[in-house]
Amino acid sequence: MTGQGFTWVSDPRGPLHSGSGNQYVYQWSIGPESQLLRRGTARREIVREHRLRLTRCYVRPRGYARAAERLEPPGAVVLLDGAAGSGRRATATMLLEEAPEPDGGIEELPLASEDGFSEPSPGRRYLLDLSRVDDTEYPSVQKTLAQYRTMVEKNDARMVVVAPAGLEWMLDAELAPLVVRIERPRGRAVLGRHLRVRGVEFTHEQLTTDDLGRLCETAPMRELDRLADLVAQARDSARYGTDFVRWRDAALSASTNWSQQVARQLREHPGARERALLLAAAMLHGAPAETVLEAAGVLLEVLRHPEDGAPGLAGEGLGERFDKLALLREDDGRVGFSGLAYDGAVRKHFWENFPEIRPEFRDWVGLCVARRGIASEERGRLAARFAEQALAAGRPDDLPLLVEAWTRPVEGGRLRAEAAVLLELGLSHEQYGPWFRNRVYQWVKASKLDPDLARVLTDVCRYVLSVTHPEQAMVRLRYLALNGEAPEDAVRAARTALLGLAAGSRRQYRRLVHRLLVSTAGERLLDVLVGLVDPVGLRIEPPWEEFALVWRAVMARGTPGSWTPLVKRWLTAVAERRVSDQVLVALLLAASGDRMLLDQLYATACDWVGETPAAEARARTARGFCQEIDTALGIGMVLSGSGARVNRDGE
Repeated sequence: MTGQGFTWVSDPRGPLHSGSGNQYVYQWSIGPESQLLRRGTARREIVREHRLRLTRCYVRPRGYARAAERLEPPGAVVLLDGAAGSGRRATATMLLEEAPEPDGGIEELPLASEDGFSEPSPGRRYLLDLSRVDDTEYPSVQKTLAQYRTMVEKNDARMVVVAPAGLEWMLDAELAPLVVRIERPRGRAVLGRHLRVRGVEFTHEQLTTDDLGRLCETAPMRELDRLADLVAQARDSARYGTDFVRWRDAALSASTNWSQQVARQLREHPGARERALLLAAAMLHGAPAETVLEAAGVLLEVLRHPEDGAPGLAGEGLGERFDKLALLREDDGRVGFSGLAYDGAVRKHFWENFPEIRPEFRDWVGLCVARRGIASEERGRLAARFAEQALAAGRPDDLPLLVEAWTRPVEGGRLRAEAAVLLELGLSHEQYGPWFRNRVYQWVKASKLDPDLARVLTDVCRYVLSVTHPEQAMVRLRYLALNGEAPEDAVRAARTALLGLAAGSRRQYRRLVHRLLVSTAGERLLDVLVGLVDPVGLRIEPPWEEFALVWRAVMARGTPGSWTPLVKRWLTAVAERRVSDQVLVALLLAASGDRMLLDQLYATACDWVGETPAAEARARTARGFCQEIDTALGIGMVLSGSGARVNRDGE
């Protein structure tokens, strides 16, 4: 699956990696105008591809048909229960994907609303994941669930809730009828499906070994997915022949045996210098040897370890040091490990077994990324591998510390891409996603933000958060766009992102309008309001009531010079029949009761039609609009065919 800032590979014939977990191919770059750019496929398309892959790999568990039947009628809510690792979230996603009459994408709902609960639209599909909720939180969370249920039923939407495993005894009796329990699908069937999707050929007998059988019986679905990915990597590496059995055995070793081998290797190499080189090689797997060596030296400095080797020519050469640690140095000078996914096992071992120096690991990564000698591609990989380990170790707060460090003014914006990588992985994390959404919320509410941090927050809200949590993305972008103390370029970027989201959704447009109309943000509020009534970039027919309200606010707060060009654009759109005459009605409603505003609209129409006097469609549009204005004013002035203003007697 190709993503914004990284790529989760679903095609096993793509780029090879030998690390654990997902493959990350970083495509973040800084453009010629110092703007954070994302090359490649849009994240919304990535999410679509991920769900398409899920559809191809998914094995329906027992209970699926019953849940799908429950979800058929509009307003249905299903509470999906099952053992941990049974694939509840994947099942919830599949149920919503296959729900009848889908309207738009699947939106994930937050456990707590920061901006009030909004009414869902008919046909919308919602996912509420409670799988990480514990017994102390579940009673209060059920109240939120009840609120969502009421709104979904009232508005004929659909919602699937992933229940926390093992807490069915705490479920409120009123919610019990919503429960559908699924059973864990057969592990071999799941593994086989994942292998076939990756184009790996095998026989049924080749999946019946004892080791594989135990794994298939007990492992969570995500581990079977990872095992299939490792098999595909072994096939594509050309290091394990052409036989499935060798690919399978290499993948099993990578998923089950490497931890013991890494521990043995560290016992054989107790010196700080050797261990620093081993960790640097794992964190910078695939980087040039000089980069790995430099990073190892930085780690020793951070840990304040004295040099324990002979100096200069008396010391070991780089090749000797690599050979001792069984590190490979490819012909192009890049460093790696011979074992499949061994680098990931090394990273995991250090983070799991040296908890007292995890803060130093964080500081080390921060310094390495900031060093100018490391290529941007290596910086991105290093940032992602650090994020993976920090989150696995339960240290999400390490990521914001580096985000702030990398976006300080002293860095000149050159590390925004790496900061964005950390935030994207945090926001996308199954367990810590809510924590990061809240952290972003706390950032954007602050009056003073470093400009580069504001730009990074804008981009992750626009491209990452908006795909799965559009409501929360809009809230955060609104704070950024209305920040009165932020630099104009940062505010402009946030405003563009905010208006871009509103321009594609009537629901988001309507919600944003009502929030803005009660705001007291000053001049920057007017800029957002003006943007909402600009037809350029608008991809929807605006909700007319809110459209008129925005126009009224724009006319009241702004000068005619700020909004008359927009009136002309709408008149052109009406004349060219790109929008309905409802636009003109909204303008009249916005100016109703104010003679000066109505006169200004009249004068604007006269100016507009005079710009191209030979265009009959323009004259007809202006004539009709001015007649409506005259009616509102209680007078009888109309336009002649040439656009000249005359009274009813033609004088």
